[in-house]
Amino acid sequence: MSQQHTPHAPYASRDDAAEGAPTMSTAETTTAIFFEPGRTFEALRARPRFLVVGLITLIAFMSFYLTYMQRIGYETLIDAETSQQLKDRDDVPPEQRAQMANVQKKGFVKAIRMWSPALLLAIVFAAGAALYMLGTNLMGGRMSYKQALAVWVYSTMPPIVLMTLLNFVLLFINPPEDEAAMVQGLHRGLVHANPGAFVDGAAHPLLATALGAFDILSFFGLFLAALGLRKVGRLKAGAAWTIVLALWGCGVLLRLIMAGVFGRAS
Repeated sequence: MSQQHTPHAPYASRDDAAEGAPTMSTAETTTAIFFEPGRTFEALRARPRFLVVGLITLIAFMSFYLTYMQRIGYETLIDAETSQQLKDRDDVPPEQRAQMANVQKKGFVKAIRMWSPALLLAIVFAAGAALYMLGTNLMGGRMSYKQALAVWVYSTMPPIVLMTLLNFVLLFINPPEDEAAMVQGLHRGLVHANPGAFVDGAAHPLLATALGAFDILSFFGLFLAALGLRKVGRLKAGAAWTIVLALWGCGVLLRLIMAGVFGRAS
């Protein structure tokens, strides 16, 4: 009696990922994520990529950050930060205030202040992707680290690019002039599509931070992330949104802690 052997498919996961997925170039996915995010993530499931879009995101973020420092003036920003930090400290004499500001104006400190956000953004990309992969696999989906990194990067890029463009417009049309607005612009940007825009971040940092979490552009990124986890990780909508909102909540909590420690909205 003959036996029929069923061939094993050691690469079934890769074949399943590619089956029926549209073929898109990097240039196509970079633009289509704005207009056809579902189709884009389906293409990324079969061929995950992240380098080009990650660089675009990093360049967009850093271009405004560095331009803001140059247009307002690094030393002006440091003086404004020091003044805001010590505005309720009458016990600190002017000489000590000047000394604290001068430390921040030293060359090596300036270099760290100017370029550390790029490193921080890269770390957020790497850590966020790991959490997406872990969450997806725990929720019954299937996702590699490279796929998770693609979802994180492609869901982050559109809101950051849009925010950067709007920030540039406001910076050159109506740059901040008072100290509190200068400091807020450096740490939170100039565009606030959230209720936190109606709260003084210096006087009420916790409230401004909490309200600022409900941002239209941020929710656009959350929508893209949940869609990406559904398409790439083969998750149900509820599971995808659970992962995304859980990480969003952790991020809000971290920002509230920072706002409480530093005394300014973050």
